[in-house]
Amino acid sequence: MLLTRVLIYRIVTELRNNEFQVYSVSEQQPSIHDEVVLKIACDNNALLLTEDKDFGELVFRFKLPHRGILLIRIENPQEKIPTVVRMIKRYYSELIDKFSVLTDSKLRIKD
Repeated sequence: MLLTRVLIYRIVTELRNNEFQVYSVSEQQPSIHDEVVLKIACDNNALLLTEDKDFGELVFRFKLPHRGILLIRIENPQEKIPTVVRMIKRYYSELIDKFSVLTDSKLRIKD
């Protein structure tokens, strides 16, 4: 659990260092329900970065609105931070309003 929080903090820090405006749920409102997280992101026109597959169910099964979700499925902890930051910098505009999955080997963007 600590590793996950450290990685989240480092990703948030790197994105902020690259001039992205970042709202971190784990910093501001830890332990809120996924539906509330999705609503906060939607209300703020924000791309949601997550490792939680439950957001796919909220979007596809329950048809909840969103402004874009990037599901991070990178196994290698050393690659996670640089890969996420690089993909956000390169594909940010393409990720808006899409459900995307980032793995060790590829980025899939779904309409």
